[in-house]
Amino acid sequence: MEFNLENPLENFHDLPNSQCVSSLFLIESDHIPPPSYFQTLKSNEFDTSLRTDFISLISQLSCNFDPVVTYLAINYLDRFLANQGILQPKPWANKLLAVTCFSLAIKMLKTEYSATDVQGLLNHDDGGFIFETQTIKRMEALVLGALHWRMRSITPFSFIPYFTNLFHLDDITLKVLKDRASQIIFKSQKDVKVLEFKPSIVAASSLLYASHELFPFQYPCFLGTISNSSYVNKENVMQCYNVIQDISKEEYESMFNANSSSGTPVNVLDENFLSLESEKTNGTNLDPTTMIQEKHFKRRKI
Repeated sequence: MEFNLENPLENFHDLPNSQCVSSLFLIESDHIPPPSYFQTLKSNEFDTSLRTDFISLISQLSCNFDPVVTYLAINYLDRFLANQGILQPKPWANKLLAVTCFSLAIKMLKTEYSATDVQGLLNHDDGGFIFETQTIKRMEALVLGALHWRMRSITPFSFIPYFTNLFHLDDITLKVLKDRASQIIFKSQKDVKVLEFKPSIVAASSLLYASHELFPFQYPCFLGTISNSSYVNKENVMQCYNVIQDISKEEYESMFNANSSSGTPVNVLDENFLSLESEKTNGTNLDPTTMIQEKHFKRRKI
């Protein structure tokens, strides 16, 4: 069966819906690094920098592929490093691990790409290291062993269908919301702070943040619906939401600065977001629900 991030379990469709959902929430912790990995990165800037280098290597290799390939490869990377420990900074070893995670990801996604193709890609790269096909295969076996052959990773994308089904949205609204939430998930994976949260929490927080951006007046309803789910802890969701908010703020500010220097106008959504962030920074740190309700009340008064 072809692997899909939204449908990671091979027998997913053979189980009752409630059992499928329960299974995902039950085993998601088996597909992420343990909390100690996050604590190690949080307390060690060198290890964090080294992880960033790994991600940069993977991104270079997968830049012409679907972003799902990059996401899955980084998932394998984090789980391997958590199991084996952060490697010593040897350029050739770092490159080999990045290549291996990339190779395993494209195999899992059944991308028409072989180990020979990976070697060909490296030959056109300027990294200075060319690995034999057998060397890559031996490293793949090492990574597979460290991950206990759990390659059908359960990620935030696995929980998107569950949460969106709770919202009862029309097809167009659903697609817009899922697309924006997916962008947020892809972007946030590179930030160490997101490693503190389970995939289900990241999914819920990303959907909430996307709804806050796109459908602000419906945000309280989305928040209430997710908060009522027995599978998630509201406090954890809001903590992750704040982390994603910080990441998105940095992204928007970077876009704003780039557009300002080039003279390109920023779109309405960007201006609205930056305005809200400016008010938050200069004034009281408001809960997102409070911000939406106050904004709605002011508009009604006018």
